[in-house]
Amino acid sequence: MTPLETQQPDPRGSSPWGAGPRRRVVVTGIGPITASGIGVDAFWAGLKATRSPIRPITRFDASPFRSRLAAEVDGFDPLDFLEAKEASRLDRFAHFSLAATQLALDDAELDPSSVDPERGAVQMGSALGGIAQAEEQAGVFQQGGLRAVDPRLALSVFAGSASCRAAIATGFTGPNSTNAMSCASGTIAVGDAWRLIGSGAADVVLAGGVEAPLAPLSYGAFALIRAMSTRNDDGHRACRPFDEDRDGFLMGEAACVLVLEELEHARARGAEVYAEITGFGTSNDAHHMAAPRPDGSSAARAMCTAMSTAGLEPEDIDHVNAHASSTPLNDSTESRVIRQALGDRANHITVTGTKPFYGHALGASGAVEVGICALALQRQWTPPTLNHDTPGVDCDLSYVTLDSVPEEGTVPLRNVLSNSFGFGGINASIALSRAPF
Repeated sequence: MTPLETQQPDPRGSSPWGAGPRRRVVVTGIGPITASGIGVDAFWAGLKATRSPIRPITRFDASPFRSRLAAEVDGFDPLDFLEAKEASRLDRFAHFSLAATQLALDDAELDPSSVDPERGAVQMGSALGGIAQAEEQAGVFQQGGLRAVDPRLALSVFAGSASCRAAIATGFTGPNSTNAMSCASGTIAVGDAWRLIGSGAADVVLAGGVEAPLAPLSYGAFALIRAMSTRNDDGHRACRPFDEDRDGFLMGEAACVLVLEELEHARARGAEVYAEITGFGTSNDAHHMAAPRPDGSSAARAMCTAMSTAGLEPEDIDHVNAHASSTPLNDSTESRVIRQALGDRANHITVTGTKPFYGHALGASGAVEVGICALALQRQWTPPTLNHDTPGVDCDLSYVTLDSVPEEGTVPLRNVLSNSFGFGGINASIALSRAPF
């Protein structure tokens, strides 16, 4: 990370959501839990590896399904983060939420007790919340009736427990929310946190996404609609963003919490930063629950809004971390969207689809990808798009591949965009800039 130094006045002008100056927002901590690594160092090493961790599911018997692959998080022990008694009371979703929060705070070297609790907030995203425990307890109910059901279920199954448990752990009493906007949830959580700090409603926000969806019914529902890859004999190469042979996404479990701080708050405590969050845009296709709007206009508008709120023009963008779900329709549409938003600049930037490193973790994916962008800006490096051998039809951008992956520290990144698109036509885009301090 980079030490904070004296700042010049913000060149971006006033807030796009109301009167008054917009306060600047920096990323000072990243807490990832993914199949490629737990914690910043392990995750970074995973991004620099050349092999996807996706493999046959071990969490449950997936043999009845067409798709039988996932990105499972290995080596995660809740006792590394929680007392045994507390850990025994919580499900994996809650374990991930609290552990990612602690990882982020540790990385930021921030003691939450040093923050005015009314100025500390939590914004999370999760598409499915504690659905795995709900599934398990549904079976218990069918077998033994209501008396057999774990009485803690009601407090665990709702997605809002992600942000509420993080608030209880830190004592933050400011604005608290967990959105459930499908695969854009994590990105929207970060964008909402940016708005809170920028508008003066908070000084520190824990923002991110949490997903622990690997349960038979939840997994099977996506297999049923034929959204996932059936390349079951070749898990490491099954997720293929923008590739001609892509045939669907691969579900993953993951969490990532970011510590976002107002610039002056971070300076006052001598914090180091990864990057600055400079803009955010969101929109809805209002078209279809599963298919993107064919002309890509709404998704492109989200990207353009992210740029405009950041005070950036297309020529200022150097890289896009794409949603890149590895589905036939999404990847070709997103390539068109990027061209529509950036115009001729799209011919001069690089694009990465990073989901082969951690699967599609639904509501957590966007937060993971914002974390990747912050790391990329700080370390001047872009991860490759694994398994991209032959560009697909209408996939005609400069995708970073294993053949073109740069050396760390050699990529002159100034500003990047991170895209997330979800069921229901939800679009979200975050602009991040290299810390100029």
